[in-house]
Amino acid sequence: MRKLFTIVFCLTALQSYKALAQPAYQDTSYEQGLGQSFLQSYKRTTPVPAQVAAQLQQNAYENSAFKIRLDSIQKDVQLDYNEYVQAFINNYTSPNRRGEMGRVMGLSKYYFPIYEKAFRDAGIPDEIKYLSIVESQLNPNAVSRVGATGPWQFMYSTAKMYGLNMNNYVDERRDPIQASYAAAAYLKDAYQEFGDWLLAIASYNCGKNSVERAMQQANAVDFWSIRQYLPAETRGYVPAFIATMYVMKYYNQHGIMPQACNMTMNTDTVMVNKFVSINNVARILNLDANELAKLNPAYTQRIVNGTTKAPRRMVIPQLGKEKYSLLYSALNGESLSVSAQPVYASLPDDAPAEAVAVNKSAAALHTVKRGETLSGIADKYGIDLEDLRIWNNIRGNKALPGQRLKVSAPGLAAGKSVKTGKELATLGNAIGAAGMAN
Repeated sequence: MRKLFTIVFCLTALQSYKALAQPAYQDTSYEQGLGQSFLQSYKRTTPVPAQVAAQLQQNAYENSAFKIRLDSIQKDVQLDYNEYVQAFINNYTSPNRRGEMGRVMGLSKYYFPIYEKAFRDAGIPDEIKYLSIVESQLNPNAVSRVGATGPWQFMYSTAKMYGLNMNNYVDERRDPIQASYAAAAYLKDAYQEFGDWLLAIASYNCGKNSVERAMQQANAVDFWSIRQYLPAETRGYVPAFIATMYVMKYYNQHGIMPQACNMTMNTDTVMVNKFVSINNVARILNLDANELAKLNPAYTQRIVNGTTKAPRRMVIPQLGKEKYSLLYSALNGESLSVSAQPVYASLPDDAPAEAVAVNKSAAALHTVKRGETLSGIADKYGIDLEDLRIWNNIRGNKALPGQRLKVSAPGLAAGKSVKTGKELATLGNAIGAAGMAN
């Protein structure tokens, strides 16, 4: 009997030794996230105090493939990795979201170059462009339950504060170009106030005052420390931004296929100085009216409400030279009749100055305001920066306040030939000048 007891005791001891000798965790779950199998495996062998479990989980995050990938793409904006970020990564890469993310990737081919230029001009990090995916999934017609509108989801009051106009005919919150410049200005202001890009991003969602209050309550100056004091939506806003950037960079690791962009990729810009129907322009140029409207989402009634004092930008697909005369007819035909005079909101300080045509052979002129750059002026008038330099004999990108710049090609309105290789935007500005001179 004693021998039998000894044998049973030895076998039990051997099994316990084998269990203790097993590695607590084998890293097979990093691609699924959170390092949960580490804790589960460890808890099966030994009770773990809460502090130890938290440290073990943190160690799993530090060694995660997700963190390594985020570290590799980090530039100016801090890309932290934790359970909140992982939860959004899991959501965005789930089978029912992959098609949606693939569609967004297709749209980004059209919208991201617009955002990148606005952010470059404002001097803010390029990677913040991914925030528009969190805001609207790159939908210029998106409207939230509280009325935030456009690809950057501006509320009315904030939009007005940052120079966007809304009236009976236009909602500039929907304009990808103008809304991007306004978003860049807001984020730059927020960064100058908080000195941290994640806090600036958080303020874009809940407002600067909410971030300031959370900082005071937490007695801290970083997002993760003040997170619990922020509104519920904002707590997930920054993790969603980081997760979105991760997915847009590492989509191929998660079975996400980028879809083709359903926007017209090759476009030009013309300046319109009268009321013009988008549907009528599409008919004359034999274009799809819905496609033309998609390129100009700010015009809520499909009417470009340009005037001589405030010409407005219209984006069109690139046209062959044989269609220039049709374009001229479309923009300079009989004026569109409207039932009532438009009610204009006050123009922002940085709105384009009146483009005055002295005569049919003269160029439209812009008076430079303090703080303006050549690239910003070129963008406002939809012209090529190099053209602007050539027309005004300027090198570099500096413009002197009070200087009057030619913003269309002299002589084009009088029927002179267009220089080879110039974009249709040049023709568009000349057409606008011709219309104003008539």
